[in-house]
Amino acid sequence: MSQVLPVEITEEVKQSFINYAMSVIVNRALPDVRDGLKPVQRRILYAMYQEGLLPGRKHSKSAGVVGEVIKKYHPHGDQAVYDAMVRLAQEWNLRYPLIDGQGNFGSIDGDPAAAYRYTEARLSPIALELLRDIDKDTVDFVENFDGTAEEPTVLPAGFPNLLANGSTGIAVGMATSIPPHNLGELINALAAMIDDPEITLDGVMQHLPGPDFPTGGRLNRVGLKRAYETGKGSLRLRARVRTEERGGRKMLVVTEIPYQVNKASLISQIASLVRAKKLEDISGLRDESDRQGMRIVIELKRGANPDVVLNQLFKQTNLQTSFTINMLAIVNGEPRVLPLLAMMRAYLDHRREVVVRRTRFDLKKAEDRAHVLEGLLIALDHLDEVIALIRASRDGAEAKAGLMQRFALSEVQAQAILDMRLQRLTGLEREKLQAEYRELQETIAYLRAILADETRLWGVVKDELLAIREKFADERRTLITEFAEGFNPEDLIEDEPMVITMTAAGFLKRTPLEDYRAQGRGGMGAKAGRTKDEDEATRVFVAQMHDDLLFFTNRGRVYREKVFELPEAQRTARGTHVKSFLPLEEGEEIKALLSLRSLTDPGYFVFATRKGVVKKTAIRDYQNLNASGLIAINLVEGDDLVDVRIAGSGAQVVMATRGGKAIRFPLDEVRATGRASQGVRGIRLKEGDEVVSLIVVPKDWEGDLLAISSHGYGKRTPLEEYPLQGRGGQGVITFKLNEKVGHLTALLAVDGDEDLLVLSRGGLAIRTRVRTISQYSRPTSGVKVMNLAAGDEIASAFVIKPHD
Repeated sequence: MSQVLPVEITEEVKQSFINYAMSVIVNRALPDVRDGLKPVQRRILYAMYQEGLLPGRKHSKSAGVVGEVIKKYHPHGDQAVYDAMVRLAQEWNLRYPLIDGQGNFGSIDGDPAAAYRYTEARLSPIALELLRDIDKDTVDFVENFDGTAEEPTVLPAGFPNLLANGSTGIAVGMATSIPPHNLGELINALAAMIDDPEITLDGVMQHLPGPDFPTGGRLNRVGLKRAYETGKGSLRLRARVRTEERGGRKMLVVTEIPYQVNKASLISQIASLVRAKKLEDISGLRDESDRQGMRIVIELKRGANPDVVLNQLFKQTNLQTSFTINMLAIVNGEPRVLPLLAMMRAYLDHRREVVVRRTRFDLKKAEDRAHVLEGLLIALDHLDEVIALIRASRDGAEAKAGLMQRFALSEVQAQAILDMRLQRLTGLEREKLQAEYRELQETIAYLRAILADETRLWGVVKDELLAIREKFADERRTLITEFAEGFNPEDLIEDEPMVITMTAAGFLKRTPLEDYRAQGRGGMGAKAGRTKDEDEATRVFVAQMHDDLLFFTNRGRVYREKVFELPEAQRTARGTHVKSFLPLEEGEEIKALLSLRSLTDPGYFVFATRKGVVKKTAIRDYQNLNASGLIAINLVEGDDLVDVRIAGSGAQVVMATRGGKAIRFPLDEVRATGRASQGVRGIRLKEGDEVVSLIVVPKDWEGDLLAISSHGYGKRTPLEEYPLQGRGGQGVITFKLNEKVGHLTALLAVDGDEDLLVLSRGGLAIRTRVRTISQYSRPTSGVKVMNLAAGDEIASAFVIKPHD
């Protein structure tokens, strides 16, 4: 009798949804880590195997395959089964297609496959390797949905299908996205893992450098290792494009596109951008693809720069895409995200289990046959007696019992003797039986040795993988390289000079240099950027738009950005906080900015710290500088970085202090050390004093040192008045300081043709010609350079070169 049970609807919905979610996750959307197949894919392949649709045989109607799958194994819609079957046959979706289709199975343009009544299919040769030995008890079978047949829970998987073909699928609350790989490289990596179970990811990647997509293209290796380590990540894919010329006009020819990009949609996307005048240098677009391969021709207008247009295409179209890696698979009935090494190990463990079960199956079969042969050979050795016993017996049962009793035979052996045909009694047949028995003994010994020796067992696994490699491995299609992510704006941005301004609170901006007008000495200056209350402008640096801008922090770290990547703002604007661009820690602030064309340039970075330390390190030591930064100098506790300069061989160093002292010494006295070193003493400081400026000049330089005090006084003094001495001394007086003059704010190297840019803590700025500032000897105070409002003082001063 049926019974109605009252339940809370919220609890029932919750439990029902959990049951539904787990059913989708385990039984529909996610692949098994062992054979790389979803249930519907496995059922399709097994049904075709059972139907005899093997390589070399005739293709069979897809409708028959779909019907067989639905009837026996997969109680779902016929279109869903056919769609899964079609994908297994598409060479632009699978690196190694598992179905050999005949007829219209769709195209990379997104054309749908013909109806299943029109297409035909059979297993591909490599698909047979997934099913090989399935009849030898290598995997477990379960009853199908109605109990009328059995189906395998997993395939023997003679090759690593999950990593070779990859997988994508959306379950409930989770999704998988595993990239395909080159089979030869993958098997080499698995063989290396068998040889060295403790192999590292770096060791594996020597054999398996990265994914290999069926559509080829170019893959950015940035982020690849991290994705393999964690099982999650994102990779950039680009089309392969070459430049051709015809009739005096240049063309971009696309021969390979990123994985899972629809070619027809891509062409339509480009055409739409051309019509919208977002790609103005394109004059023509056509698809010349044929059976020989892909060829999308993009004709350019006369005078157009192909590199510029290509960068625009990468930014605005699917010629560049992202591939998300989420290596999620079913492991022991549960969904798990696996790093590369764990996924490879899971496959190898499965293959070991398959080989063990197959070996046991073959061993039992060989032992059973040998047992029968032993009985037959006994009968042949006593042929006359056996014949007499059989003739004297009333029936078969009595004959069998007599044979078992007389010759100590088993029931199986006795039955085999009774079933033996008379022709087996000839001498030639006897020799064949003896030869077969000897071969079986050798086979039994070999199979037992495999089961008894783990090394030999893994050797079988490896040999079978290598045999697959020799049969199916092919050339890599995807080029793994490094390229700048996305669009490269340098090709379109004028390389003009910019003033980079930073405040004490960390607000940053770039402003065209021409916005700062030159004024006479003693002027009040123009607004350089009114900031928040109590904020102050602390750094200004002139750099070209295409330069690398290096940010050195008080904690001895260095970060890298392009000048054009900084926000442009008007001279009076506040700017954007530096933490929007750099991953600065709490309390970390920028102390020096340098512009460089290349980190491979010869020369050195010269560092000065607040406590008087100087350090010299080769620029090339910083080539690996990236967005996350590097250690530039190892600081002792309580010390801070003051400034960094670029120097060549034979240069001279000047370090100046807040108390008006300066020391000049040869840079050669400072030994070059590595990035993370501490440096050596540059100047000996009095108590309470600290370094405020660092100057580096060429050996034969004959210019002046321009000193600026906190109350707006300044002067020029010839460098020759600063005696060359050994590093580590106290230095000499460089500025006569008093209450009116204030303390020394900056000491700058000038030739006389430059401009001086001075900023106050109140946000005022003045730009004046250096030559308008008079020369004075070292122990003097100079002249007024900038008039300041009450309570304001000079924050920083910078030299602007003539070419700026």
